[in-house]
Amino acid sequence: MFKKYMMTGLLVWIPLALTIWVLVLIVTSMDRLLLLLPPPWRPEQWLGFPLPGAGLVLTVLIVFATGMLAANIIGQRLVGWWESILGRIPIVSNIYRSVKQVSDTLLSQDGHSFRRAVLVEFPQRGQWSVGFVVGTTGSRLSKHLDPQALTVYVPTAPNPTSGYTLIVPPGEVRDVDLSVDEALKFVISMGVVVPEARVDTAHDLPRAAGTVGKV
Repeated sequence: MFKKYMMTGLLVWIPLALTIWVLVLIVTSMDRLLLLLPPPWRPEQWLGFPLPGAGLVLTVLIVFATGMLAANIIGQRLVGWWESILGRIPIVSNIYRSVKQVSDTLLSQDGHSFRRAVLVEFPQRGQWSVGFVVGTTGSRLSKHLDPQALTVYVPTAPNPTSGYTLIVPPGEVRDVDLSVDEALKFVISMGVVVPEARVDTAHDLPRAAGTVGKV
């Protein structure tokens, strides 16, 4: 009985404690941005005491103002000028371009992010993984493969920012009745959070011909 109550209590407190810890970590990290302000402009100078969360508000304002600036012609020219400077710096240019390509893909609003959740037979036959269709391969790769081949990203659990990029023939991709958000929750939870939508099991899926490999 004691063990049962202890486990029940841990299941209540662990998610709550981790959530609070993450929030405190984020707010504390963002509050350090206030150190970039001149001392007279900092909240504790004119309030008389530190104001937790002020850095978060400052971050939101900076991001919002940057978005407004970058949305007009003048801002776009400034961004282009800044990117051209970074593009001339060795090593920095490669890192910046790689990160920018990934962020543009994941955060874009024009449909170039994860399009739909699918199942692919990976890493070997008889084993299925949840993946996300990113798009097609493009002309430079499709001439070596099936012209209709799809680029599928298979994330690792519980960290979906790392994973495998597969080039898969359309016939080897199985659509599932899951939204992208539901599929991400399934991956991040390592399969513990099972979506309400039913996913076909591997033995119900027809075996696809060909080989799926890492790119």
